Amino acid sequence: PFQILMVNMKLFAALVLVATSVSSFTLTNSPRFTRQALILNNGKIGVFFGTSTGSTEEAAEKIQEAFGDVAVGPIDVDAIQGNIGEEFSKYDALVVGTPTWNTGADTERSGTGWDEIYYGEMQDLKIQGKKVAVFGLGDSVSYGENYADGSGELHDVFEGLGCQMLGYVSQEGYLHEKSKAIRGDKFCGLLLDAVNQEELTDERVANWVEQLKTEGILDGSSSGTIPAPEVTTVPEPAVAAVDSIEDTLARLERENAELKKLLESDAQSPQAPSQPAEAPLMVHPVNGEAFTPHTNLQTGKTMWVSQNGRSCYYTTTTKMSASRVAP
Repeated sequence: PFQILMVNMKLFAALVLVATSVSSFTLTNSPRFTRQALILNNGKIGVFFGTSTGSTEEAAEKIQEAFGDVAVGPIDVDAIQGNIGEEFSKYDALVVGTPTWNTGADTERSGTGWDEIYYGEMQDLKIQGKKVAVFGLGDSVSYGENYADGSGELHDVFEGLGCQMLGYVSQEGYLHEKSKAIRGDKFCGLLLDAVNQEELTDERVANWVEQLKTEGILDGSSSGTIPAPEVTTVPEPAVAAVDSIEDTLARLERENAELKKLLESDAQSPQAPSQPAEAPLMVHPVNGEAFTPHTNLQTGKTMWVSQNGRSCYYTTTTKMSASRVAP
């Protein structure tokens, strides 16, 4: 009965596993689920930059290429002044970059079009929650005490507008001494040195883009974006009927109750008393009559009792000595 009960429990576990697997398969393999997943992970990234010599634009191009089709640009902020809000609203996330020219200045440190919109046009934007990552260029040797300071200001303006800032980078491997772009113990974004460490640019860009992906820059949508198109519901494929968990439990309880009755019935039924095995009959070595032997192993004596119980004989078994007799 115990083995039968174990089989029933294994059957129940198998039914639950099958039902769960069918449900999971239906959800993850339905066309509706797949298309929704594609839409959620197809958010566009706008890459924007300001530049004076073209170096920041080159870095922006590398970043856009590393993202691939999900990124648009790069777009020079000088070309969209007066229309910043509309341009930013087209994208789920922004990657923005700047050089540093006004070294040591408290504000307007980029020397580009960013300086003209930071505290004017941008202050009217409603982009709370938008994901933003900052990159910047600087000379970490000649301007080691003010390395890429402009990136820090770019970061602070977007953070002040309530944006979700991503892409902070370790200072390890850089040649600077100080920087206004440091937040905590990290840079507030990707900093590049096209003068002294140009050979590291491609690797740093590739690593940073992968970091942004892991931080969720492609996940979902944020404020100011165009809503995703409505998805048509596709009927779920038919699934073979499976007993509910409640029905299965009820059936198992009934079977266990029947097994319990059988066990109780077996325990209460009278059992035939066991009969001791009869001692074997042996022939007396003298008169040939059949006697039953009863041997005392301690004394070595055997009592032979006749079948009718009226006579008996004794014989003695001589114990052999363990010692050998010399010839």
